[in-house]
Amino acid sequence: MKDTLEPGIKYEHTFVLTDQKMVPALYPESAEFQQMPAVFATGFMVGFLEWACLNSVISHLDWPKEQTVGTHVDVSHLAATPSGFTVTAKVELIEVDGRRLLFAVEGYDEVDLISRGTHERFIIDRDRFDSALEKKRNRGTRME
Repeated sequence: MKDTLEPGIKYEHTFVLTDQKMVPALYPESAEFQQMPAVFATGFMVGFLEWACLNSVISHLDWPKEQTVGTHVDVSHLAATPSGFTVTAKVELIEVDGRRLLFAVEGYDEVDLISRGTHERFIIDRDRFDSALEKKRNRGTRME
C-alpha cells in the first residue's frame, strides 16, 4: 500500500439500475424471490457500496498485486428503489489499521437516502490469497 492510503479519502460512484439488480434477479433459482417486488435488492446494494469502497482506494494500492476484500458489512436498507433510477454511493475511508480499512458508506437514489452504515475491507496480496484458496479447495468436500 502507498503512503497516500490515509483516512479522509472520499469517493462517489453512480449507477443506473436495471431489472438485473432487482430482487427477482438476486437468486433466479428462488421461486420466493420471483414473487417479490421488483426493487433494488439489498444484496446488490451491498455489492454496489463495496464497489465504491474498492474504487476509492485502488489508486492507493499496488494494484493488481494488492487488492481489498470485504470482511464486514453493517448497513441499513432504508428505502425501496425501482429499476431505471440512478443510485449514488458516497463513501469515506475513516480508519486504516494496518491492512484493515473501515469506511462510512451512504447510498442514495434520485429521491431518498437508501442506505447508511459501515463497511470493512482488508488489503490482500492477490498471489498469497489465491494460494490459500487453492489449498482450501484441495481440503474441502464439494457437494454435487
